[in-house]
Amino acid sequence: MEPGDEVITTPISDMGTVAPILLQNCIPVFADVELGTCNLDPNDVERKITERTRAIIVVHCWGQPANMERFLEISKKYNLRLIEDCAQAHLARYKGRLAGTIGDMGAFSLQQSKHMTCGDGGITITNDEELGKRADLFVDKGCDWTEDRRYRLKYSFLAPCYRMTELQGAVLIAQIKKLRWVVERRQKLGDRLTELLKDVDGVHPPERAKDVDHRYWGYPLRIDREKGLSRDRFVEALSAEGIPAGTAWPGKPLYLYDMLRNHITYGTSGYPFTAKEGRMVEYHEGLCPNAERVEEEMCTIWINEFYSESDIDDISEAVHKVALHLPRR
Repeated sequence: MEPGDEVITTPISDMGTVAPILLQNCIPVFADVELGTCNLDPNDVERKITERTRAIIVVHCWGQPANMERFLEISKKYNLRLIEDCAQAHLARYKGRLAGTIGDMGAFSLQQSKHMTCGDGGITITNDEELGKRADLFVDKGCDWTEDRRYRLKYSFLAPCYRMTELQGAVLIAQIKKLRWVVERRQKLGDRLTELLKDVDGVHPPERAKDVDHRYWGYPLRIDREKGLSRDRFVEALSAEGIPAGTAWPGKPLYLYDMLRNHITYGTSGYPFTAKEGRMVEYHEGLCPNAERVEEEMCTIWINEFYSESDIDDISEAVHKVALHLPRR
């Protein structure tokens, strides 16, 4: 990739999805999301492709894989790299295939809030030998160990240092043994809550696609403002009922944060937004209407694998109660 090249991704994610794009001197281009899943809308992604587009980063939001069938079609049609951000979707399957193994590369977060953690850091996987060799060079500042695994002062290109400690590795090996139980338990509990909330007026549980897992990193509940409900008041009322609820994540679409909106990157240069090789991309309100609506209406309920079925029933009862009694505009 060259300075000014474009990578299409979602505005509903952590800035960790976008920062690597800028650090490679490329331009993040944001496509809208689907209201029901919060995942990237493949049709809008295709509309955003230009002659400068080189890759798509798909984020499997909240633990449910996006429509990878369509994204594979799009990536092949336009000869684009397809990268899966699986930070919230450990061991999630899309029509029988594990998330992270479908595109060219898969990236997983090991940060403290994830299904499996060693405190921070992550894992990158690929079945492409050349991509694997290049990714390996990012482990140690671009230092090339590939010839005989001996240290030498030989650097292939400018790269950061992504070494993991042996202690972190030991923690992860221990956690791998229980990961399947963690994700399957969360899926069972999340699906139970969705079934209990499916008929609540003005409340939209996450939509579960057919033949696709949902690992419920969290439980996104959309509070419909068109039904006169206030998301903020809904969250306050749930909290008063003893339910661990919060507002949207990440708080607003990524492109509305100052760093991106005002092109605050390398000093005052504005690079790579000012790269003569690229085109000027502006970020503004209205860019992705569904994403902005999601961020204004989202109520987050956290689900833990150690919850019991009665805990889920209590959450359901509280949501029903608040939806029934909360004054509507």
